[in-house]
Amino acid sequence: MPSLSPVIAEIRLAVRTALADLPEGSTVIVALSGGADSLALAAATAFVAPKLGLRAGSLTVDHGLQDDSDAVAARAAKTAAGLGLDALIVRVDVGVDGGPEAAARAARYRVLKDAATDAGAAAVLLGHTLDDQAETVLLGLARGSGAASLQGMAPVREDDDGVRWIRPLLGVRRETTRAFCTASDLDVWDDPHNSEERFARVRVRDRVLPVLESELGPGIAEALARTAEQLREDAEAFDEMIHETIEDIVEHAEAGISVSVAALAANPAALRNRIIRLVVDSEFGVSLTRLQTLEVARLVTDWSGQGPIDLPECSAARQGGRIVFTAR
Repeated sequence: MPSLSPVIAEIRLAVRTALADLPEGSTVIVALSGGADSLALAAATAFVAPKLGLRAGSLTVDHGLQDDSDAVAARAAKTAAGLGLDALIVRVDVGVDGGPEAAARAARYRVLKDAATDAGAAAVLLGHTLDDQAETVLLGLARGSGAASLQGMAPVREDDDGVRWIRPLLGVRRETTRAFCTASDLDVWDDPHNSEERFARVRVRDRVLPVLESELGPGIAEALARTAEQLREDAEAFDEMIHETIEDIVEHAEAGISVSVAALAANPAALRNRIIRLVVDSEFGVSLTRLQTLEVARLVTDWSGQGPIDLPECSAARQGGRIVFTAR
């Protein structure tokens, strides 16, 4: 009997580990593009899910951005069905908000969330790899986006609507998913957008990371992924501290929310800034930039009678001993 290919064993183990805690009888949906990463994830899920008592399906989103997108989607769905997955295709109108890449991503996640909700799925599985994580961290570092961006993508995340997003392959290299597909005789679709250097992520993948590997030595991608993991651990600890603190210092105000100036002043800058961002995000659903956060913090640390600060969806003003955030 031939031995199992190591790359197949590696990816099946990653999927089994990621799904092990899901209740028996649950449904999972694989986000399937037809590329090597999502195809390897789909094939491994089709093998592992029944052994864990799970039902598995796939959803392919046809963004309509390329002339043959319908044929690509049909081929991916046919492959998924051949693997034993319940295969579905959804065509979307992408729009233009934020550029084509961001608009396509937003449309894709919206469809996946709706499908998961309709099916009562326990989780949506995404095929991001260690290489994707390294690229995300490096892009965040280059943009000065702060620790939140450098945390990269979480292996497991539950959104506000209760949809659980799982990335089983975050510890797997991209070359391994392609080798898995070769060993499994799966026909891979190569997205031409992944070769277009007008996208920053493609330039990072094809130019920046290879140069770093060449000049600094191998293991850069793994090091960036470890950095993301360590920062997520730090962020989780901070979040616990923040939630404990907020209960005592936040009060509801007319058309908004307020925070104690004295309590904010008593905290170190890192914690104070996180509290400000969390309060605004929780109450108004917007993320403050670092510059906006620091302007609000000046109402605490450098108060000289300045007026209200305009922020997305709200304004911040010092009123007596409180910082009051009011909807606009």
